Amino acid sequence: MWRSNSGQLRERCVTSLRNVLLGALTICGVGGLSTLPAQAIVFDLTSDHCTGGCGTPPFGTVDVTQVGANVHIVVDLANGPPNTTSWAQTGAGDFQLFKFNATGVVVGDISVVQTFAGQTLQANTGTLNGDGTGTFVFGIACSTCGNGALGIASNVDFTIANATIADVTGANALGNIFVADVFSSQTGNTGPVDVHVAAIPEPSTWAMVILGFFGVGFMAYRRKGQATLRLV
Repeated sequence: MWRSNSGQLRERCVTSLRNVLLGALTICGVGGLSTLPAQAIVFDLTSDHCTGGCGTPPFGTVDVTQVGANVHIVVDLANGPPNTTSWAQTGAGDFQLFKFNATGVVVGDISVVQTFAGQTLQANTGTLNGDGTGTFVFGIACSTCGNGALGIASNVDFTIANATIADVTGANALGNIFVADVFSSQTGNTGPVDVHVAAIPEPSTWAMVILGFFGVGFMAYRRKGQATLRLV
């Protein structure tokens, strides 16, 4: 009887360990797959860093599409109701209309569509660290526009060559992926609004958590097995 119970206990522990490890490997695999480029993702500009507030989000969308070896980005500001926004260039936004980070990209890879009638849009690079949104490396600006509210609501449209969606959607240290500098007709204020993501545990962290649960389960099985042996 002792041998039978002991064998059953060992079999249960081995089965539980195998299932936990398979689960951990599956989670790590899913984490790896999540870094692969999708065909298209639409992000909402919802996080408000405007001085005095920019009103009701979302303030616009950022449409990111994989087109062959390139990434196409279109920033479309909200046209209400309840909130209508247009572009601004302020010091809080580093005098950039739109900011982002990218891995393995240089400014020469960025081709900007001239969507502002009679104006010139251009890609810029540098250490862009506007108020409240963290550091970015790339920006799109209107080089012929003045500063402040521009009274222009046209889409910002550009393509990044030899890149993937994963290359251009990494969050900075403050959890921000994209930032747009806008004027809100709802509040009359200007400033940065952004796409913000909450921190997501790494696959290795999930694996450690699962193994921790396994340890607790193993101790419970061990106590149960000891109790069974004493009864026999």
